[in-house]
Amino acid sequence: MGYVNRRRLLAVACLAPLLSGVAAVDLDRAAADPGVGSLRSQAQRDRARERSLSGAIAQLGQSISRLEGQLATLRRRHAEVQADLDRDQAKLDRLQTALRAQRTRLARLRARLAEARGVLAQRLVELYKSPEPELVSIVMSSRSFADLLERAAFIQRVQQQDARIMNRVRTARAEATAVVKHLSRDEARQGRLVAVVQARRNALASMTAAASARHATLVQMRVVRTAALTATRAGRHRVEARIARLEAAARAAAASSAGPGGPWAVPWPIVQCESGGQNLPPNSAGASGYYQILRETWRLNGGSGADAYRAPKAEQDRVAARIWDHGRGRSAWVCAGLVD
Repeated sequence: MGYVNRRRLLAVACLAPLLSGVAAVDLDRAAADPGVGSLRSQAQRDRARERSLSGAIAQLGQSISRLEGQLATLRRRHAEVQADLDRDQAKLDRLQTALRAQRTRLARLRARLAEARGVLAQRLVELYKSPEPELVSIVMSSRSFADLLERAAFIQRVQQQDARIMNRVRTARAEATAVVKHLSRDEARQGRLVAVVQARRNALASMTAAASARHATLVQMRVVRTAALTATRAGRHRVEARIARLEAAARAAAASSAGPGGPWAVPWPIVQCESGGQNLPPNSAGASGYYQILRETWRLNGGSGADAYRAPKAEQDRVAARIWDHGRGRSAWVCAGLVD
């Protein structure tokens, strides 16, 4: 709301010297009392200026209409990107849930490892304090053959228990190591996903802000030209100067939206809308790279590998230029409506 008020105040400030100039010109005309020929010449010049302003206003209306169409394209793109962002966020949520579960499992494995080590240590202490009897002493101390078998089986069970404890220790250690490695990979992948989501959101915000600024500039230009058309003809030079400054501001705003990382094989607004000038991995439709080229389109136009984003930028530029074909292939990009 404050932005609109400032725009209105700017227009009023622009028209104030124009209206004061009108009164001055009228007084000058009355004092000079020009002849009929001079008046007709002045009227003819005024009418020509009116036609010029009317044509300019019509052109601005067309430009505004085209820009509104581009904004509609951006809104559709926003809906598509928002859907991708929602899916990415859902993936992140699932990954975070899995990470929490893996950390809980890792804690359990560490507890199992500590328990197994404790049991083994206790068993080693017991064996140290009470070494296993030799076979001769077992035979001599047995009261009967059944008693001998029972003692031998007991010793065998103790040995098997020792082996199981060792296996549990080794298994728990291996599982804990594998879980730690898996968690490290998941954490790295989560960081990459978050970076991609943030980059896509920033690119969309930048495109929307640039389009909105251009739209506001064009609307303000039309307001100023309409005011000049209805104002007195004597102040047309000041109005033209103001319009020239607005046009310069529009060109400066358009120039400031030129993106880094060039040169690009297709117009920069399309690259900014599609990828934000980043080498993105495949989205849900399979499009990837700086130019968001579909896998099938990438292969049909000579791209190496399965996906565009895995290729160097130079190769992506070459394939994109072939698809673009001096504008004849603009239908391959959703955001092509942003450029004339």
